[in-house]
Amino acid sequence: MTSQLSGSTGSAAAAAVHQAVSLSGRTALVTGGGSGIGRACALALAEAGALVHVVDLDAESAKETATAAGGVAHAVDLADGGALQSLPRDVDILVNCAGLQHVAALEEFPPERFELIQKVMVTAPFRLIQRCLPHMYEQGWGRLVHMSSMHGLRASAFKSAYVAAKHGLEGLSKVAALEGAPHGVTSNCVNPGYVRTPLVEGQIAAQAEAHGIAPEAVIGEVLLERSAIKRLIEPEEVAAAVLWLCGPHTGFVTGTSLPVDGGWGAN
Repeated sequence: MTSQLSGSTGSAAAAAVHQAVSLSGRTALVTGGGSGIGRACALALAEAGALVHVVDLDAESAKETATAAGGVAHAVDLADGGALQSLPRDVDILVNCAGLQHVAALEEFPPERFELIQKVMVTAPFRLIQRCLPHMYEQGWGRLVHMSSMHGLRASAFKSAYVAAKHGLEGLSKVAALEGAPHGVTSNCVNPGYVRTPLVEGQIAAQAEAHGIAPEAVIGEVLLERSAIKRLIEPEEVAAAVLWLCGPHTGFVTGTSLPVDGGWGAN
């Protein structure tokens, strides 16, 4: 089945990006770094030479990734504004990657869940940007990269909180790009389609049960219906895009949204 094609080609391209970018002497902070895309980003930045601070709600996951990256683990609840004060300020690269999902009709959506998703996916990035910008401005260089989604550009039914948060993150990134430009700081969003992560695997299982079909059918017939490339994106491919935005040839790339969607947005 075409949706089960491996990501070997994409992984090879990601490896080529790693070889082209050196972040030696830079310090990065990655939220949601314990698993999925965040973990892939942390490892990619570390491989490029950066010291990586790995932030995750799950202490064990943060520690495991930090150990693999040779970095520093921080177990932090991003919904707790006070807890963010424990994170470092002297950060050259900030990758806002943490996220969560809840699927329900608008009239049934739990308000407290909606608010939590905004806190983690919009307010926390805002607070972290505020925290890191003075250092970036002082040195005249910085990279803000925000893990958005195709849902930051388009909507899907039953995902009101997630879509609202990603759209909010897109706007926040653009404002940071405008304000950061005179100081050598860029701000961009990366917009993946469906990536092979624990979050998406959970969605696949839920959709399979809801529709009474096999998980493979969910991938090909539901999630990737509009995608031209019929496979899940690998986290390493998304991390390569993040790494590219932090590299030496992208100082003029700012305020953008970079789709990594297999052609979903073109359909």
